[in-house]
Amino acid sequence: MSKLFSPISLGPLQLKNRIAIAPMCQYSAREGAATDWHTIHLGHLALSGAGLLFLEATAVEPEGRISPDDLGLWSDATERALGEVLGAVRRHSAMPIAIQLAHAGRKASTRVPWEGGQSIPSTQPRGWKTVAPSALPYAAHDETPQALERAGMERIRDAFAAAARRADRLGIDAIEVHAAHGYLLHQFLSPLSNRRDDEYGGALPNRLRFPLEVFDAVRAAFDAGKPVGVRVSATDWVEGGWDVEQTTAFARELKQRGCDFIDVSSGGLSPLQKIALGPAYQVPFAARIKADAGMPTIAVGLITEAQQAQDIIASGQADMVALARGILYDPRWPWHAAAQLGAQVDAPPQYWRSQPHELKNLFSGNTMVR
Repeated sequence: MSKLFSPISLGPLQLKNRIAIAPMCQYSAREGAATDWHTIHLGHLALSGAGLLFLEATAVEPEGRISPDDLGLWSDATERALGEVLGAVRRHSAMPIAIQLAHAGRKASTRVPWEGGQSIPSTQPRGWKTVAPSALPYAAHDETPQALERAGMERIRDAFAAAARRADRLGIDAIEVHAAHGYLLHQFLSPLSNRRDDEYGGALPNRLRFPLEVFDAVRAAFDAGKPVGVRVSATDWVEGGWDVEQTTAFARELKQRGCDFIDVSSGGLSPLQKIALGPAYQVPFAARIKADAGMPTIAVGLITEAQQAQDIIASGQADMVALARGILYDPRWPWHAAAQLGAQVDAPPQYWRSQPHELKNLFSGNTMVR
């Protein structure tokens, strides 16, 4: 049996294979509410044969959005809109669906990527004042964020918990807390962005404190029978910043609190980062955390080929792989990987006739919907 297509459990959640679709921002919501675009986008990815589908970074409060067009889950209106999208997807796919809950912190209030992605000052239309652990902007030309006081931190922690309860009501199968890519929780973790002099800054245990409080709040608010994991940046790629040793310490603390998986990425905190790009360039971070912290890991980063993904799993470097840009380019990547590796994938009966004659057993034909 192909290791990539072998079953796996993330805590209590049973998955049919080890391919995940990573969270990918679509910048297509209206005041945080999902739209028809999300139905189309998620619908076709849910027919891909992957084992797990992550929804994009979903803001827990309006000020936590990366852009004004980000998806959110902070109100009855945003919950209802997302529920309508999920209902349509689930009528035609049984793929488990997870959500990534996020707050952008000082990297909020920006234009969408196809409009340049620059920050929008709070004085301009659609902009707002951002928050951060310390009054340090992401880039020198950005507006200085407001340093969070304890009341603001408690509000954001409670917003994460409230979003987790909404996700539970929507029947979401798993939650990933976003503590990577330079967003708010990562900003608390890194000494480059956290210059606080209270119990939430300075030494590593202090910098871990708020992200761990948020994780605890989400874990307590979500169904105990469903997994909660965390997305991390294993390194800032900047000297003196957050690194894999600190990430491993964070993972160990999370494991003690019932974290079910770690999704291992890197970078995003500083424009000074110097990333050594290459095929599977982030996989060694996942392998290190898996070995040192003993937690199930998801590897990401320029994983593009079926045999490459198979080797990552077979060698024990990670427990799953997550695809992002690659599966946007090829939404049937799991089908093609299964064909190459001699495995099977679920496919809707409307597509059964598409399999090549030499691949009579490619589709398993499981079309159960919820």
